[in-house]
Amino acid sequence: MAAATTTDDRSTTTQAGDGGGEDLLALQNQVCFALAVASRSVIALYRPILEPLGLTHPQYLVMLSLWEESPRSVASIGRALQLEPATLSPLLKRLEASGYVERHRDPRDERMLRVELTQSGRALRDQALNIPPRIIQRLGMDLTELQDLRTILHRVIGAATDPVEA
Repeated sequence: MAAATTTDDRSTTTQAGDGGGEDLLALQNQVCFALAVASRSVIALYRPILEPLGLTHPQYLVMLSLWEESPRSVASIGRALQLEPATLSPLLKRLEASGYVERHRDPRDERMLRVELTQSGRALRDQALNIPPRIIQRLGMDLTELQDLRTILHRVIGAATDPVEA
């Protein structure tokens, strides 16, 4: 069935088939808008929790990747966080200046830069253990809901980043 468009003084409603008259271009109906607002809002919850640790949210993500595996190449961190080297480099410099990581060339391949936690960086993990429970509490959602949400978000990320087949 062809799409019908209705225009009045207030809005345009586009129906595809029996779409029920829902405005497909209404801001509140946009997945991208909901994701953007949710992302900004959740990241804002982290700021006051991370500040006493001397971390920004992007730096926290780098530390999470290093607490999983250290030492680690810059390329490996970039793949894990889906960040470009140009974005990652200043984060690593600031973490190094804070004394949480050290960067050095791989002796087997001078082109490869490796990042390793310092003793302070490893010790910071113990302080960070209280972050997830505080965020869960602040969101007021039970763990199962958040796990389901994370699963759905990973599906969205996968669908959005998979190459489109021609």
